[in-house]
Amino acid sequence: MTINDEEFAITLEDVIIATEDIPGWKVASDGEITVALDVTVTPELAQEGLARELVNRIQNIRKDQGFEVTDRIRVRLQGSAAVEAAATAFREYISAEVLADSLVLDGDIVGEGLELPGEETVVLAVGRV
Repeated sequence: MTINDEEFAITLEDVIIATEDIPGWKVASDGEITVALDVTVTPELAQEGLARELVNRIQNIRKDQGFEVTDRIRVRLQGSAAVEAAATAFREYISAEVLADSLVLDGDIVGEGLELPGEETVVLAVGRV
C-alpha cells in the first residue's frame, strides 16, 4: 500500500482477523465463505408479515368451511391497530391471494378469534359471495 508516496507492506503477521456478531445481522461462515443477513424488522416488513399471516389464516378458514379452491369470498375482520393497518396497506395482496371480492374492516364482528405473531389478535368472518 502507498501512503504519501511511501510504500508499506502489510503481512498476515501485521493484522488480526476476528469475527464478531453484528447487532441486527446474522452471520454464518463455512471455510472461506461468509454470508451476512440483515434481520432488522422494519415497520413495513412487520406489516407485510401480518398480511401474509392473515392470508394463511383466511385460507385455513376457507379449507375448514369446505370452500372450493375457486370460490370467491367476502372477508370481514376486526383486529388490533397493527393488524388493521396491515390489512389496509396490503388489501389488494390479501384479496388476490384468498379470492376475496371484498375485505372490510369492521368493529363489530362475530367470527373466529385468532392470535397472530407479535401478540396481535384478529377476529375473522369469511363467507361465500
